[in-house]
Amino acid sequence: MKKLLSVLAVVGVVGAVMTACRTVQAGDAAQKKDRVFELRTYVTHPGKLADLHKRFRDHTCRLFQKHGIDLIGFWVPTEKPACEDTLIYLVAFPSVEAQKKAWQAFRDDPDWKKVFAESHKNGIIVKEVKSTTMTPVDYSPIR
Repeated sequence: MKKLLSVLAVVGVVGAVMTACRTVQAGDAAQKKDRVFELRTYVTHPGKLADLHKRFRDHTCRLFQKHGIDLIGFWVPTEKPACEDTLIYLVAFPSVEAQKKAWQAFRDDPDWKKVFAESHKNGIIVKEVKSTTMTPVDYSPIR
């Protein structure tokens, strides 16, 4: 009888774990349904791309993560002249509302304000920023 009760207890625990996993997966699916991506392109002033890379590498990426900005990837074009002055990156957010809150928190962060000011001691880095907020289509492998 004790063995039967032990087996039933284990089955009960396994069932509870499986139910919890399904609930988490359903929550993840619901969260991903509203997920948005932001494609950003920065064009620097001549000779400033290395400074932009340094700022991202040493500070910006860490601050993005601190404020809930999910880093997907960073790229540079392969051909001139864009490869000399352009950084393209993709970030993601659980929703448009989360995107707005994250960017506001990032802009208001005292550490960011300090890094931004220090990075401009030798001149302004970025000449132009292009931003596109996107939602994935139903057949997109990333959602």
